[in-house]
Amino acid sequence: MEEKKNLTPEQNAFAKLLEKDKLVVPAVGEAVTGTVLAASKAEVRLDIGGILVGVVRGPELYGEADEYSKLKPGDEVEATVVDLENEKGELELSFRIAGQEKAWDTLREAYREKTSVKVRVIDGNKGGVLVRFRQIQGFLPVSQLAPENYPRVSGGDKSKILEKLKSFIGRDMEVKVMTLDENENKIIFSEKEAWSETQKDVISKYQIGAVVEGEVTAVTDFGVFVSFGENMEGLIHISELAWKRIDNPGDLYKVGDLIKAEIINISGSKIFLSAKKLMVDPWADVAVKFKVGQVLKGKILKVNPFGLFVELDELIHGLAHVSQLGLAAGQKIEDLYKAGTEMDFEITSIEPKEHRLGLQVIKEGGKKAKVEKKEETKEEKPVAAKAKADEPVSVPPSGTAADKEKKSEKKDKKAKKSKKEEKE
Repeated sequence: MEEKKNLTPEQNAFAKLLEKDKLVVPAVGEAVTGTVLAASKAEVRLDIGGILVGVVRGPELYGEADEYSKLKPGDEVEATVVDLENEKGELELSFRIAGQEKAWDTLREAYREKTSVKVRVIDGNKGGVLVRFRQIQGFLPVSQLAPENYPRVSGGDKSKILEKLKSFIGRDMEVKVMTLDENENKIIFSEKEAWSETQKDVISKYQIGAVVEGEVTAVTDFGVFVSFGENMEGLIHISELAWKRIDNPGDLYKVGDLIKAEIINISGSKIFLSAKKLMVDPWADVAVKFKVGQVLKGKILKVNPFGLFVELDELIHGLAHVSQLGLAAGQKIEDLYKAGTEMDFEITSIEPKEHRLGLQVIKEGGKKAKVEKKEETKEEKPVAAKAKADEPVSVPPSGTAADKEKKSEKKDKKAKKSKKEEKE
């Protein structure tokens, strides 16, 4: 470019600069890249191409994202133009708009690659917690919380569950994206899946049959949860707490108790334990302590429609089936028998391997309860017909349905004979 006449050397240099770098003013909504001149909590000033100055301030700072909250002079960053000229003649810029699209890109990639992201809890409701990834909101259902955060509340008290969920507000959680629907603006996260991923290597160190020792972290109606090892947690179901019948796990354990248990199953990230496996099985010598036909006192523990659960000693419980109680027509089991009552029972069966012991009520005066007899139905008659052709078929003893059938055949023959004689 030739030097223009009547211009000073400085003016000519500036003219050359303008000719070389033609100034193109960006439009509102356009993304620009700038270099940080100064950064504070109040505002960030950017140099745009060495010609323009832009400023990001207020809510447009989008300080939640690390990328924007840790800026320092010399850093390059992308922003969006929201106004061509503010009160100081500078470009008004926003990190929020550019950051929103970057956040969506991150979520899309996390969903596609099944990687984890960090979200912050902003509220809780009865179904779970509301979370935010930068400025994008999503939902984390209570069922998708990691074991250590799952609200195990005895009795399922909804108000206590909500109180537990509300306590997470402000906390950051490592999660995976389960559902991503941009059209419906619906995002579902899972802390449990992210936790399972990190625990894979730790879980692989444990095998079924291994004995662990830990601390009871929660007591529920269906069992107790135990924390052990490297942030591991397992469940001892109510049926695995002891050999005797238990109605309330809280009668045996409380939060903070130390307990030993054996691993009986590992399913994904879930570990199931048994405390009774480490105890002597009282049913092993039950046939030595008790005999069929023996009459002894027992305490009714529970009354059910199908019978009575009876305590014979601290560890051995039996069942007096409703058919063994001598109920008359119209009588109800709950009207005649009450939990806590002691009475005499006769042992009718002992099955040590199945941990079952059958009982029959002994009425006052030493009389046995009248046992209900099961009537044979037509469907039960042709049992032999189901047997294979090459298998021997047992013949029922006299007085059974077979005898009745024979009598019926004889009766039919006599009827046919009399009809024949009448014709003759």
